[in-house]
Amino acid sequence: MKTFCGRANPTTGALDWVEESEEYDYHQEIARSCYADMLHDHDRNQKYYQGIRAAVSRVKARGVKVIVLDIGTGTGLLSMMAVSAGADLCYAVEVFKPMADAAQNIVKKNGFSNKIKIINKHSTDVTVGPDGDMQMKANVLITELFDTELIGEGALPSYEHAHLHLVQEGCEAVPHRATVYAQLVESELLWSWAQLQPIEVDGARLAPPPAVGICAGAHSVCDIQLSQVSPQSFTALGPLCTMFSVDFSKPVSSALQSYSAQFVAQSSGRAQVVLSWWDLDMDPSGSIVCTMAPSWTYQEPKTAPWRDHWMQSVYFLPVESRVTEGEELSLTVCHDDYSLWFDLKTHRQEECRAVAPPPRPCCTCQAHLVWNRPRFGELNDRHRTDSFVAALRSVLREDSVCLSISDGSLLPVFAHMMGAKKVHVHPQHKQKMNHLNDLITWSLTRVPQVSVLMGEPYFSTSLLPWHSLFFWFCRSAVAGLLKPDASILPCTATLQMVAVEFQDLWRIRAPCGTCEGFDVTAMDDMKSLDFRESREAEPHPLWEYPCRALTPAAGVMTFDFTQCVPQHPMVSEGSLSGRCHGVALWMEYNLTEDVTVSGGLIGPIGEQGECQWTPHRRQGVYFFRSPWDTTADARAGVSYTLTFEPSLGDIKMDFSIKSQ
Repeated sequence: MKTFCGRANPTTGALDWVEESEEYDYHQEIARSCYADMLHDHDRNQKYYQGIRAAVSRVKARGVKVIVLDIGTGTGLLSMMAVSAGADLCYAVEVFKPMADAAQNIVKKNGFSNKIKIINKHSTDVTVGPDGDMQMKANVLITELFDTELIGEGALPSYEHAHLHLVQEGCEAVPHRATVYAQLVESELLWSWAQLQPIEVDGARLAPPPAVGICAGAHSVCDIQLSQVSPQSFTALGPLCTMFSVDFSKPVSSALQSYSAQFVAQSSGRAQVVLSWWDLDMDPSGSIVCTMAPSWTYQEPKTAPWRDHWMQSVYFLPVESRVTEGEELSLTVCHDDYSLWFDLKTHRQEECRAVAPPPRPCCTCQAHLVWNRPRFGELNDRHRTDSFVAALRSVLREDSVCLSISDGSLLPVFAHMMGAKKVHVHPQHKQKMNHLNDLITWSLTRVPQVSVLMGEPYFSTSLLPWHSLFFWFCRSAVAGLLKPDASILPCTATLQMVAVEFQDLWRIRAPCGTCEGFDVTAMDDMKSLDFRESREAEPHPLWEYPCRALTPAAGVMTFDFTQCVPQHPMVSEGSLSGRCHGVALWMEYNLTEDVTVSGGLIGPIGEQGECQWTPHRRQGVYFFRSPWDTTADARAGVSYTLTFEPSLGDIKMDFSIKSQ
């Protein structure tokens, strides 16, 4: 059975109707997931296996049968570990049907069907009793319900329900305990992701509105690979604090909780940011620990395990405050059933604090609803601002009439400060302006002949670098409003490409094969993993994922914004030599002939292929499904064909292994 799906085209703004399989949502969910990352996380798997063996042994020592409940079983890996360790029966709960089906196949292939029962339900819907999903309550509880924030996937409500209805009192739990840590720091880099800073434009100071300066900002966590944030980019104002622990072997509450840690400031500075991560103790003694600590906390950073399914968290304090070395401080963390937030008080303020915990921060200025955190960082990038100011200076005249097309851009403010006669800003693009006719109608009624059309370009709905070509479609829509000698800024854009070898990111797309001795090839064989979402470029912030360039960066396609979008496809063909995991793609914008802004590499490639990527934009990554094929023959390489389809507003990519 087929169904029609409405999909907003991020490049053209049009609403496309596409015929899809009725299982489309399932397939794309799995294709875009990172199950392989978890299966390749040897440290996680080994720690779980050790904890499961120990828990099963403790129950067996009591002389009773070992009945396991595995909530969120995924591939069934942890259930198979439990049975291999000696469990008598395992109830494996998985709410996502395609994964439950995959787990069923994997369990059968490994010969555990007689001891593992797959239950395709949410754990809160599971029943216990003679006619229920479980014939008896479990005495071992195994879960993997965690995200970077620990509780963001609903771990607390699931544990709360399980202890009330699904497991025996005094059950064993793997993991046994989780502990959350936090450290107060000052960081100009990280704080630039939270608050708009004053900007210098031609000697004049542009300060953000007061409402923005006092806004507590967005409350949601900023999850990043903190190992890639150099310790030199922040100053620790206090020690690493143990904020709270959760014992999963006992009843758990999902109600609002708050915890405080008191400490003495070890440095003077501006309290801005809290860095946080957590550990899992797989056994009661805490001898089997799986930690999310960033690599720079290790004596040997290279020994730190890499994982992308669990990272570290950055929280921005509601208010920046000055602290003095030796001052007594109190850091408070609050959590509800799904999220955490932090607050800082001096010892004196803490004594006067009301009984109620600090409220969850929320945005009152609207800016944090329009700009995401990388966007704040981009707007605070002085070098980037200087590039745009230099470009505007070269095209603006006293009689300039400007039209800006970008979401939440400061370019109109810059142009006004620099003396433009009139500056017009198109309203925020609601639903990406499903019809460009909206722009034409608006422009005809409000804008005289335009002498400068400008854009960064930035659009909040853009996912891949070339989605910003929406600017080109807008430029074409208003072509009749442009003066013959109008300046277009940027005047051109170039799609850049480089072949890369990733240090770790390749794991998220690598075949699983055998995991800790269990055959999980059924995951590799799933139709979903060969679905088209797995064969398209995907966005990644490559500054968080070290890679080595194997070829020089090359412009593979150029888009001339001084002309309208062509009617016919644009095609680029070429080849890459050597071994690589895939290619990285990004856009470079030529604001003028002399000024360029990059959405990818921001420095020359190093002698060993080292890459420095902008932290403000995501790059497109096209993973090769079999990168190892290119090493079978030293003469092997990859040929590519890139096709820009104006009617689709997208770039289709075809890569194939070839012999030279």
